[in-house]
Amino acid sequence: MNLNVQHDIEQDCLTLQLGQHFDFSVHRQFHEACLGERKPSRSYVIDLGEVESMDSSALGMLLLLREHAGGDRAEIRIVNAHSALRGTLRVAGFDKLFTLH
Repeated sequence: MNLNVQHDIEQDCLTLQLGQHFDFSVHRQFHEACLGERKPSRSYVIDLGEVESMDSSALGMLLLLREHAGGDRAEIRIVNAHSALRGTLRVAGFDKLFTLH
């Protein structure tokens, strides 16, 4: 499985832990986990600790999540990204849209 989803009901925080590739192959799982018919959670954690590669569709999925979660009011943390992924996210301006840890 390319995506592990955990929901802390008490904190209403949805954590998505991605596998080696964050790309179009996880689009359906990503959509079902946090978009679709689901009401937005209070907060989200996107764990990129195992991700070795990410493509432009991954960036699009993150933007869709941000919009679904309330845009500027969204609380979305991207955690455990290795330095190359953090660099990609910064170049794309995602450090201004998401909290990067």
